[in-house]
Amino acid sequence: MAEELNEIPQLDEFVIATVRKIMPYGAFCTLDEYNNREAFIHISEVASRWVKNIHEVLKNGQKVVARVHRLTPEKNQIDLSLRRVSEADKKLKMEDYQKDKRAAKLFELCAKKMKVEHDAALATVGAELLKNHADLYSALEDISFNGEAAFKEAKVSPEWRKMLTAVAQQNIVRPEVVIAGTLLVRSYAPDAIDHIREALLSAKGAEKAGAEISLRYLGAPRYQLLVKAGEYKAAEKVLEKVIDEVSVKMKGIGTVEFQREAT
Repeated sequence: MAEELNEIPQLDEFVIATVRKIMPYGAFCTLDEYNNREAFIHISEVASRWVKNIHEVLKNGQKVVARVHRLTPEKNQIDLSLRRVSEADKKLKMEDYQKDKRAAKLFELCAKKMKVEHDAALATVGAELLKNHADLYSALEDISFNGEAAFKEAKVSPEWRKMLTAVAQQNIVRPEVVIAGTLLVRSYAPDAIDHIREALLSAKGAEKAGAEISLRYLGAPRYQLLVKAGEYKAAEKVLEKVIDEVSVKMKGIGTVEFQREAT
């Protein structure tokens, strides 16, 4: 996790913070990923709108996704912002945080079953897994989906490989993220139907390994668009490419609009 790599977060990093003490001028927090190090959110950074009473937005014990917007090492001070965090940033950060927590518990379970101290297991087996993976969760996910191939050249004993594989495959299943919405494609050209058909066919070219695109006619000019992928980032990238592909084809002869369904 983050605290094992750095003692303090980096500027502009997204962090998980727990609100500990609320004052009229701001809130004191602890950083969950950095050994509960203290940080501060000024009332001006609580929300994009003007806040008269900070208790309208925050409460003690609340976990928030914040952005590090100022570091003052000589004063041992970390200032956070909530208003500089988008909804997409919140979702992605919280997903990563939950994955880190889950991976830690699963690895601890493996260590317990192997009758090895958790810290010792992290320093040996964990370190080997991290040589080819960004974090423990991605390592366990790789093991769950790809079995023996996930270990690559890692120096992990057959007993540990068997245990990690059993626990990973039992607890981590391949995820599926679906982004749904309505694609509105309009054309004022005489051969509009041909142009729209060609534009929609080009959208299928945005598919890539691990992603799937589905288009269904709802009645002119509306088409249901579904993008399925293994993770949110990948689904968003494919969606963006689909809209770009259709927009390029319709440039100068029509318009393209995407209306996302609420999730």
